[in-house]
This record gives sequence, structure tokens and C-alpha cells, in this order.
Amino acid sequence: MKPTSERRRPVTRGDVALHAGVSTAVVSYVVNAGPRNVAPATRERVLDAIRDLGYRPNAAARALKLGVSGIIGLVVSDNTNPFFAEYARAVEREAAGIDLSVILTNSALSASLEHQLVQKLVSRQVDGLLLASTDDDPDLESAKDAHIPVVLIDRAGPEEGFASVGVDFREASRTAVEHLIAHGHRSIGIISGLSGGTTTRDRELGWAEALAVAGLPEGPMVRVDFGRIGGYEAGRRLLALQDRPTAIYAISDMQAIGLLRSVHEAGVRVPEDLAVISFDGSAESEYSWPPLTAMRQPVAEMARAAIEALGDGMTGITAHQTFRAELVIRRSCGCDAPDDEVSG
Repeated sequence: MKPTSERRRPVTRGDVALHAGVSTAVVSYVVNAGPRNVAPATRERVLDAIRDLGYRPNAAARALKLGVSGIIGLVVSDNTNPFFAEYARAVEREAAGIDLSVILTNSALSASLEHQLVQKLVSRQVDGLLLASTDDDPDLESAKDAHIPVVLIDRAGPEEGFASVGVDFREASRTAVEHLIAHGHRSIGIISGLSGGTTTRDRELGWAEALAVAGLPEGPMVRVDFGRIGGYEAGRRLLALQDRPTAIYAISDMQAIGLLRSVHEAGVRVPEDLAVISFDGSAESEYSWPPLTAMRQPVAEMARAAIEALGDGMTGITAHQTFRAELVIRRSCGCDAPDDEVSG
């Protein structure tokens, strides 16, 4: 996926590594003349790839690498959520490309714990901080005072003074609901979250806007925890309605998977009796039954952008980068999708 900006995506170290058939670490050794030696033939292959692709080393990233600790901090809001697990793995992969290690911490959806974790990472003198905050306005004074660059991830929009990365949650939700409308559904409910701030509200707004444009009334909304238990509870409540909806948009994969259990227990068929679309597009959505049609966030691209934004933060550059989520068609929405093949 590409950011909504019209700028051409810069060639990254990962692109060079893929072109040369080596690891990003090997590319780093060639670009930085160390710290490890590279076989002459391999070095030439990397240099050829650099010339072929027009790669220009990111000076800001090199500055970040030469910081105090060689470590960046990553705070996620829920490490039991496969989306954040995949995000963390992608961040670690990108950080390794510029010889950085990652300390992963989990706020467990607690603003007070998040604040403590940020302070602890600052006291460790990390070279940068990535934060998936539970708060629309996180307390980052300690990082500012220590001149540690911060990038806010999983973000709906810009935050003054900080770089940030995220998808257009509102647009993605409209796309999901429009797909259900195209299947002929006229009663479409939503399973939303109890927390999440703007990222949650934007998903609700996208759902409501798609229905309004189609001249349809808003279906039932149930707000629950983001996990499987919340989705299961929401499913039982929705199925107990006298006029239950014929389609559900769940704003997280985990909620949708919990919903599927309640639906199966009730003997309701998906998608014949109830169509379902989820948000995030983690591996869990692919391996549920039936496989979930989902709005997939471009995790690898966002992780790369977040690491590059940390480097830019060393020079005082801050901006918000918006990515588009992709509608991944599987069986749960009613499409005849070729999901016998899985990505592994």
C-alpha cells in the first residue's frame, strides 16, 4: 500500500536487500563499511542493487542509529491483539535494518501504565519511542524534555509536535459497510469498542456515513471490549434482538472471532444468515471459520514509515502519514472467495 501523498516512495534498505538477495543487515554493513566484513562478491551485488534502484541512505536514520543506546522503545496498547503482535514484529525487522534493538512494552489499555512505561523507556535513554497510545492526547513531556523523538502509531490523524502514522479509519469503515450494502443488506449493525478514542470514533463514523449515503437507517451498535470475549458478548446481545441485523461490521478481528463463536453456538450460518466484516486483517482473520473478509492494515509499510519518521524526528521533522486499508475478500461477507489457499 502507498501513503496518500503523491510523492514516490523512497527506495529503502529492505528494497536493496530483496534486490540483492541478502539481509538488510548485510546492506547496512556495506553502506556503513562495517561493523562486520562482507564478502567481496556479496558487497558488489549489494552495490549493484544500490545503483540499479537509486538507493540513497537515509542520513536521519543513520543519525538515529548513532544515538545513545542503540535501542528504541515500542509501547503497544494490547500485546494480546495479533494486530499489535504483527506490528511489533514488523518494527523489529525494520529496526534491525539500521542496527537498532527494540524494547517492547504493553500498556494493557491503561493510560496510567502507559505513562509509567514511557517514563521508564526515557530513563533507559532509548534513541526513539514508538507509541500506540490509549489516549488521544498522551502525556509525553518526559520524552520532550529528554529530546527523544516520538512517533505515534495506529493514529487517526496528526498530533501537534509529533510524527504519526496510521490508516484512514473512517474511509476504511465506509468501504467495509459499502461492500455489505452491495450484497443487498439493509440492516447492518456494528460491534465497536469501549475505548480507543478517535480511532474508534472514526470507525463508527465511517459505518454511519456509508449507511446515510445509501439512505439506510443505522443498525444496532454494541460497544464492548476489543477482545474475543467482548465480541462473543456482543454476538449474544445482537442475536437476541427481535429484529436482528443481517450483517455485522466488527471494528477489530478479535471481536469478529468472538462473534463467530456466539453465532455458531446459536446455529446461525455465516454468511447465509449473517454476513460479517472485520477490521485489522491480522492472520487470525484468515484462519477463522469461515475466513473473515477484513479491512487489512498495511502493517509492514506502516512500520517502515514509523522507523523512518523516528530518524526524521532527530532533525525536528514531524508529519502525519496516512495509509489506506485494503479490503480482503474472503467468505464471511458472502463472496465466493478463493480462500482454500492461505498465505502461511
